Amino acid sequence: MKIYLLASTAMTDGMAEFLKDQSLSWEHESTCSDSELLAEAAGRVCYMSFGELQHRKSNKSYLSNIIRNGHESVLEHANFTLLIDGISRALSHQLVRHRVGFAYSQLSQQYHDESGCEFVEPEWLSDEDDLKKQWQAWAENTRSLYKAMLDAPSKLASSDLAAREILRGARSAARSVLPNATKTTLVVTANARAWRNLLAVRGNIGGDLEMRSYCVDIYKILVKESANFFEDFSLVSDELGPMVVKSK
Repeated sequence: MKIYLLASTAMTDGMAEFLKDQSLSWEHESTCSDSELLAEAAGRVCYMSFGELQHRKSNKSYLSNIIRNGHESVLEHANFTLLIDGISRALSHQLVRHRVGFAYSQLSQQYHDESGCEFVEPEWLSDEDDLKKQWQAWAENTRSLYKAMLDAPSKLASSDLAAREILRGARSAARSVLPNATKTTLVVTANARAWRNLLAVRGNIGGDLEMRSYCVDIYKILVKESANFFEDFSLVSDELGPMVVKSK
C-alpha cells in the first residue's frame, strides 16, 4: 500500500478582500496550511470574530476549541485528495461505505486488463508457511484462470457490437474470478471532518489489520499537511502493531 497526497484546499485573496470591504482585520499565523486557515475563517464569519472581537489568536487554539465543543461543521470546508494504491478490493468495499463528505474514483476492472493483477496477502499468513504456499498457488491459479477466460471465444464476437464493447464483455466475464484480495487503486477526496470520522471509527479495529494500516498511513499524511485538525488523535501500538486512537 502506498498513499499520495494529490491536493488540498488552497485559499484565494477573497477573504482579504472581504475583510478590507468590512474594515475588519484578522491576525493569523503564516505557518498554518490554507486548509486550517479556511476552517478558522469560516468559523469566525459565524460570529464576525475579527479585529477587536478576535479572542483566540492561534489557529491551533481556535480549532481545538471548535473541536472540543463539537462545532466541526466548519472543518467541512477543508478538503484533501489522496491517491491510494495497492489496497485490496475488500478494503475498498469497506471504505466506500463512508459516503458523507467523501468522493471516490476507482480503477475499473471492465476497462483495465487485470492479466497481471496482484493480490494483497493477509498478514495472518505471515507465520503459516503451509497456508502461505497454498495461498500463493491459489493466487497464481486465479491469474491463469482470468487470462484463460479473457482469451476464450465470446458469443459477443459474432454480434454487431463495437470491438471495445466485445472486449468489455470479455473482461466483465473474466473479472468474475477475481477475489477480494485483488489490488486496486482509488482517488479519494474528503473534507477534514469526514477524515476525522474515518480515523475515529476505523483507526483501531483489532481484527482488521489492513484497515488499521490504511488509517495509520492516512493519519501520517494528513497530520503532516494540517496538524491542527488532528490534535486529538495519536498513534499507539499494541501486539498487532500501530493504530490511530482519538482521545476521549
